Amino acid sequence: MRIISCGMTDVGMKRTNNEDAYLINDELNLFIVCDGMGGHVGGEFASSIGVNTVEEVLSTIDADPSADLPDDPVEATREKLRYAIRLAGKRIYEKALAEPEYKGMGTTVLVLLLEGGNSYVAHVGDSRSYLIREDVIEQLTEDHSLVNEKIRAGELTPEAARHHKLRNIITRSLGYQEDVDIDTQVRAIRRNDQFLLCSDGLSNLLEASEIGEVVRSLSPQAAARRLIEMACDRGGDDNITIIIVRIEEVF
Repeated sequence: MRIISCGMTDVGMKRTNNEDAYLINDELNLFIVCDGMGGHVGGEFASSIGVNTVEEVLSTIDADPSADLPDDPVEATREKLRYAIRLAGKRIYEKALAEPEYKGMGTTVLVLLLEGGNSYVAHVGDSRSYLIREDVIEQLTEDHSLVNEKIRAGELTPEAARHHKLRNIITRSLGYQEDVDIDTQVRAIRRNDQFLLCSDGLSNLLEASEIGEVVRSLSPQAAARRLIEMACDRGGDDNITIIIVRIEEVF
């Protein structure tokens, strides 16, 4: 597999610190976005634990003789992702219990792993993953948020949810509880597929169609820069983090 990837993060126009964190590990074809919560110290610390723990586990688990993984390779990879994310959540939770200054901290987590001709996406929270394939952009993840629950219940339209006063309330995150449900999915990848991972600082301000148009028309680095500019032009009321991954060849 041959890929091109790019990651960028920006504090935005309203915040004084950046609580987002991201990671690109080209050796593992691993990409992570975490959006921290809990104030200047807690949010940054939680998102950092998130990206570092997931990378640590996925870098070492295949060499761990005690790892009890399914025989099926697809299910084994799903379980690796779930284990890594659960461990990150446990570490955040225990840190918050042990040190009062970290009380209430948490983070979203969004992971993309490319392996064996498949894309694996795992997430908790409202950081989003999109797939841009040919002329279509598809949102792969379902927001774990209060407004999304209201959309699914027919109580809000997507447009109303975008401006709702409770749009930043998430229903799942790492760190607030010792354990958490993790959504995972897998699909075959194709040449020229592009994946975009982002924090809600981008997805709250831009429509999917706008994101798709920019990603299709520019290189990953130029597209990430342009999307951040667009979000800042529309108020930039949160930190903005983007990873773009383009599949050049599938071997």
